[in-house]
Amino acid sequence: MNKKKIAFHTFGCKLNFSETSSIAKQFPEDEFETVDFKESADIYVIHTCSVTAIAEKKCRAAIRQAARRNPNAAISVMGCYSQLKPDELAHMDGVKWVLGNAEKFKLADIIKNECFDETNQVVDQSEIASSTTFVSSYSIDDRTRSFLKVQDGCDYACTYCTIPFARGRSRSDTVNGTIEKAKLIAATNVREVVLTGVNIGDFGRHQNESFFDLVKALDEVEGIDRYRISSIEPNLLTDQIMQFVSTSKRFTPHFHIPLQAGSDKILSLMRRRYARSLFEERINRIKEIMPHACIAADVIVGFPGETEENFLDEYRFIERLDISYLHVFTYSSRPGTKAAEMGGHLSNHVKEERSRKLHLLSDEKKESFYQSNIGRTVNVLWESDVDKGMMSGFSENYIRVKTPHRPYLVNQITAVTLDHIDEDGLFIVSLNS
Repeated sequence: MNKKKIAFHTFGCKLNFSETSSIAKQFPEDEFETVDFKESADIYVIHTCSVTAIAEKKCRAAIRQAARRNPNAAISVMGCYSQLKPDELAHMDGVKWVLGNAEKFKLADIIKNECFDETNQVVDQSEIASSTTFVSSYSIDDRTRSFLKVQDGCDYACTYCTIPFARGRSRSDTVNGTIEKAKLIAATNVREVVLTGVNIGDFGRHQNESFFDLVKALDEVEGIDRYRISSIEPNLLTDQIMQFVSTSKRFTPHFHIPLQAGSDKILSLMRRRYARSLFEERINRIKEIMPHACIAADVIVGFPGETEENFLDEYRFIERLDISYLHVFTYSSRPGTKAAEMGGHLSNHVKEERSRKLHLLSDEKKESFYQSNIGRTVNVLWESDVDKGMMSGFSENYIRVKTPHRPYLVNQITAVTLDHIDEDGLFIVSLNS
């Protein structure tokens, strides 16, 4: 029997990547051959994102690319974009299956059992809205790290966000269930695990457990060198968690904390669950107990009603924070959200100019953070990618370091002293052979 060639392509968050990896493992190797998305395949699987209009545009472009690569291929589209706008995707050339977030884990069975005659939409809006089922997943495509899904969905109602519509209510695995998955990862050669979810600080709430309970338990799993917390809301980042990470055997001093707006007025319009003073308190506390911790912050620029005064207030607030870099997102109106109905929407020109200024501020923050680490000895986990004869890796506090390529270093952790920043703004080190 000839194997069907199947190719996967993932957009969006680390959560999507962990789920794609688990879904791909459901296709038996005696029936399917996994090929690169850039190759000709019988089946293309595109895991979509709908966080912005640009994300949706990229998903549509990938569908068109797959259809051109093999006009006879069957294309499966799944994920958040599929959940929110299934009809829009179903009418694109080559699309055979459109699956929502509740149904995508049945993809292998659907493909193995369905004929190729007509488009099959499997999207149940009511099912995702009421779902209490948590489907665990983790990636093992990368020798160096694994994305471990510990939570899904969100009970928050931020006015700009479609995630509650796309992924449903907050739900998670149990501590014991997550530990079992971590032990499976530990049995591989993966050195680092990134904890992922939509709102991971909400872990365990419906089982009378907490994210802190999970962190403590994971820290005891042998065989995993590092954990990173992918993103955690400032109101859920407790002093307990910060204190534990500061003395942890395995959790790295690297935090990704969504700010979204540096103006209390805009935070209120967004219906965020904190004031900026709480965010500042969290940053100061981390730096007090972990002076060299890396702290990233998400910021949405150009939210409806954001005046020039609001923006300048936000800029000055972020400027004084001891953070390491920013993830800057330009506000994108999402149909069905409260923000889309608000007045005061800004022109693209204004949003782009404000975004540019925050990107420059982020560059300054990152350069300052790197400079503050000169002379320190850190532990770098080396990755397999090679660029111009150089390989790179990340320290525990997420500083990127590069060195001349040596294959035997891949997936190894070595101590290096940070003493030289090159023209690309990265630390470069020489290691003894």
